[in-house]
Amino acid sequence: MTGSPRVRVATFNVLHGRRLPGPEPATAGPLVDAVAALDADVLALQELDRRQPRSGRLDQARAVAEATGAADWRYASAFHARALPGRTWARDPAEPGLRVHGPHDGGHDGDLPSHGIALLSRLPVLSWHSRRFPAPPLAVPLPLAGRAGLTVVRDHPRAALAAVLAGPRGPFTAVALHLSFVPGWNVLQLLAVRRWIADLPRPHLLLGDLNLAGPLPAAVLGAAELLRPSRPRSPWRALARVRTFPAHRPRVQLDHVLAAGPVLPGTAPARAPRAAVSDHRPLVVDLHL
Repeated sequence: MTGSPRVRVATFNVLHGRRLPGPEPATAGPLVDAVAALDADVLALQELDRRQPRSGRLDQARAVAEATGAADWRYASAFHARALPGRTWARDPAEPGLRVHGPHDGGHDGDLPSHGIALLSRLPVLSWHSRRFPAPPLAVPLPLAGRAGLTVVRDHPRAALAAVLAGPRGPFTAVALHLSFVPGWNVLQLLAVRRWIADLPRPHLLLGDLNLAGPLPAAVLGAAELLRPSRPRSPWRALARVRTFPAHRPRVQLDHVLAAGPVLPGTAPARAPRAAVSDHRPLVVDLHL
C-alpha cells in the first residue's frame, strides 16, 4: 500500500471567498489563490456562491476548478436565494431545491443565485451521486463571523456530493459534505450519508465541515458500524486531528477527513494552513489509496 502514489485530499469551508475582517468578495482572486495553494487532487468546498451579487455573480466552483486543473467537478445547490446584507437570504420559492452543475454545462446552466458545495477531482470520475437534506425545524444561537455575541439562526437545507474515483489502486468513493449546525440534526445527516454510500466502492472518504467537534464524527460512525447486521464491518477513523475553527486562532476541529476501508496516511502530517479567506482553515491530508 505505501508504494502507491500519493493522493492529496482537502476540505475547505470558504465562506464564499470572504476575507475577515473585510467586505464581501467582489472577485474570485483571493478565493482561487487560497484554494490553488492547497494543491489537492480531491477537494471538497463548502459555502460557495453561484451567481450571487455579493461575489460578483461568479460561478465560484467553476472559477476554482478552472484555475486548479480539476479534471472534473460538480457544484450542488443547497438552496436558491439571493444573499442580502446582514447574512439574510431572499429565497426563491419557485426554484427546485437541488441542482447540480458541472464543467459541461457550457455556461447555459441557469442564472439564479444559489449557495452550496462542490467536489473537484484531478482523478478520473467514474460516476457522480448527489442528494439533499431538508432544513431542520429549529433555530439555534450561534457565533457569526463579523458579529459580536450570539445570533439566533435558522438553518437551511444541505447538500451532499459523492464521486466514485479511479484511484491508483482501484476505485474509491469521496463525499463532499456540509452538515447542519443544529445539534442532533447533523448526526442524523451523517448517518444518512453513511447509508447512502454503503453500496458504492470502498474505501470511502468523507470530506467536509461536519459541524461536529473533534472525535465525535468518527465515534458516531463507529457506533453505527457496530450495529450493522451481519455485513462485514469496516471501521471508520479520523485521518486528521487538527483544529480548524476559528481561522485566526483555531480552538476546535469542525472540518474532517474520515475514512472506511484500506487507506493509509502519507508521510507528511495532516495540516490546516492559514488562508486569506474564510473563518475556517482548510484541512489537507496526503493518503495512499
